[in-house]
Amino acid sequence: MRTNKEKLVQMSVQGTVANPGHRRHYGVDAEGIPFLLPGTGGIVYNVKVGDNAFGWAADHLEPCVSTILDEKNKYEYPNSGYHFYSCIGNTAKIVSNDAKGDTGIVTGHHGGAEHIIIDFSDETLEKMRLDDKILIKGYGQGLKLLDYPDIHLFNLDPELLEKWGILEKDGKLEIPVKLIIPGMLMGSGVGSTSMGTGDYDIMTADKKMVKKYKLDTLCFGDFVAIKDHCNIYGRTYYKNAITIGIIIHADCHWAGHGPGVTTLISTKKSKLIVPKIDENANIGKILKIGRYR
Repeated sequence: MRTNKEKLVQMSVQGTVANPGHRRHYGVDAEGIPFLLPGTGGIVYNVKVGDNAFGWAADHLEPCVSTILDEKNKYEYPNSGYHFYSCIGNTAKIVSNDAKGDTGIVTGHHGGAEHIIIDFSDETLEKMRLDDKILIKGYGQGLKLLDYPDIHLFNLDPELLEKWGILEKDGKLEIPVKLIIPGMLMGSGVGSTSMGTGDYDIMTADKKMVKKYKLDTLCFGDFVAIKDHCNIYGRTYYKNAITIGIIIHADCHWAGHGPGVTTLISTKKSKLIVPKIDENANIGKILKIGRYR
């Protein structure tokens, strides 16, 4: 595939580990049952890319390390810049304290929390502190496929694109994905115009739909296709559109929520993209990170 990668800007952004937060009261799930569980943020020692996104005693759990620049102004500059420039597949380097010099890989944008999620090795996690400074080589925003002007890319490191295993066939792109998700199941985040940051959720309150579409087999880092959804100028239902994204946080208890998907590829013309079911369609397997180090 021909891209404009040689024209992209590589720009440094720097954040720190996001302290785990909590609302200080019970949440209420889609069945009206209260819950009190761990949520987003922090250094998560035992959950990584490649682990199942379902079944954890948590809500909106982010695997491995959650980072942010400015917790008090998370929706504003400069935290919005940290969130935008950090693309899936980018290299992140720790530049302070005991883990200084160790590197990881960006694996997700989480909207609402406004976190950048990063995978590090187990050895690095044991050395990390909550005040560590993490420098990310932001690279990917503005990426284009020169021969496919109707296919739009977001949040995607060009090197990850090249390693993904995407094939060009008869004027179409054959893209490996773990599952194909019907657009009717997309919930929290629909309507947002922040495709260059954040994510949106696959709704999982209807357990029959979870089983029917095998959603409970999803793992952190899996690539998925979302049918009839356009993410070009906002996240919306659009018949015959298709969006490709990556699973970035765990299942959720709140109504309208579920595993989070960060946008990577979208087009209104689904005939241009052929999702190919592939059990190996996971960033961990491609880049040898998470459970696949």
